[in-house]
Amino acid sequence: MESARIERLLDAYFEGNTTLAEEGTLRDYFTKGNVAAHLESYTPIFQGFVQAKEEVSVKEVTLPESGFRIKGWWYSIAATFLVAVTVGSIVFSNSGLTDEEQEALAAIKETKEAMMLLSSNLNKGTENVVFLNEFTKGSSNIKYINQFTETKNRILK
Repeated sequence: MESARIERLLDAYFEGNTTLAEEGTLRDYFTKGNVAAHLESYTPIFQGFVQAKEEVSVKEVTLPESGFRIKGWWYSIAATFLVAVTVGSIVFSNSGLTDEEQEALAAIKETKEAMMLLSSNLNKGTENVVFLNEFTKGSSNIKYINQFTETKNRILK
């Protein structure tokens, strides 16, 4: 019964679903002895955890103090300058356009959009005429379609 409980705890442990108390139970089971024969392969893992917990480093670590403070100081000045320049350019970037000029630019933009819509619709119609031209070869309307195509090509050159 005990080994079935330990196997269930092992499965949960390897999936990361155990509590600290359950991990303690596993550590005690594998380090105290009396381990089932089919579970002995897990013993070195938990004994290594116990041994690693007892290790202590005696090496003294020193961190440089002066170099980092200077870099941080210069970085803060550079960041402040960058923010000030950005805010200043946004605040003082008056385009110098009067209300009438801005309205004129908006009207030009709307006119461009209307012309683009007209152009796309005209192109759709031209595609249909070309299709009809291919479909009705030998018809009397071909000379008008060819004249339209030649005129269009002269204009687009």
